[in-house]
Amino acid sequence: MTEPHADTTSALFSRGRKYDHMALLEQIDVTGSIRAAATALGMTYKTAWDAVEAINNMTDSPLVERRKGGRDGGGAKLTDHGRRLIGTFRRLDEERERVLLQLNDVVDDFDTYYQLIRRFDLKTSARNQFLGKVKTIKQGEILNEVILDIGGHDEIVANITSDSLEHLGLEQGTEAYAMIKASWIILTLDHQIKTSARNKLTGKVARCHEGAINTEVIIELNGGKTLAATITNESAHELNLKPETQVTALIKASNVIVAVAS
Repeated sequence: MTEPHADTTSALFSRGRKYDHMALLEQIDVTGSIRAAATALGMTYKTAWDAVEAINNMTDSPLVERRKGGRDGGGAKLTDHGRRLIGTFRRLDEERERVLLQLNDVVDDFDTYYQLIRRFDLKTSARNQFLGKVKTIKQGEILNEVILDIGGHDEIVANITSDSLEHLGLEQGTEAYAMIKASWIILTLDHQIKTSARNKLTGKVARCHEGAINTEVIIELNGGKTLAATITNESAHELNLKPETQVTALIKASNVIVAVAS
C-alpha cells in the first residue's frame, strides 16, 4: 500500500471546505453510506454527493467507491487510498495545531495575520474543478492551447494568453486545475456533431436535479470523473435526459480557466 501522492494531499488541504470534506470521508468510512454520512454531518444528500464528486475529480485515483442501490440510498466505501489520506490529514492537523499554539506564544497578533494569510487560499465559484497534468502546449500568435490530462483518457483543452502561460509557469508535466462553470457547458445527444467547441467530453447522465428554471445535470464521464452542467428545464425535457442517457458535453477552450497551486 502506498502513501497518498503529496500533490494530491496538498490540493485537497488547500480547499476552503477541507475540514467538511475530511469529515465526510470519515463518516462514509464509518457508515458505508453517503446518505447516512450526510445526515450525521447535517448536510443535504445532494451536498454530500457534490462533495464526493469534487473530491474524486481532484485526485489521481478515486477516494470513494460508490455502489448503487444501497440500503440507505446508495452504498459507498473508501478506497485504500482514501483511508491513507484521512490518516495523513489527521496527523498533519494535529501537528498544525501544535505549531499554531507555539506561534501564538512567540508572535504578537499571530492570529490576525494568520487569518489574513488564509485569504490567499484558492476559492472559486466554478462548479467543475479538475486536477490534471499539462500534456502539451501549442503556442500561437494570439493564444496558447494548453491540453490537460485529467485521467481516464479524458483531456481538457484551454486557451490562455502568453502572459498567463508565463505567470502560471506552465510546461509539460505541470500539475494544474481546469475550472469550468456549469452554465458554460452545452449538452447534446449527437456524439458526432461538428462544432467549434474544442472540448467534447462524453459520458452518461448520473442524475438530474430540476429547479424552478434550470436543471443541474451530473454526467459521469467515460474516464470516471464527473461533470456538472446547468441547462434550462425546457432543454432538459427536449433532450429527455434521465439516468444512463449517453450525452456529450461541449465546452469552448476559451471558457476553461487554468489555475495552479501557489
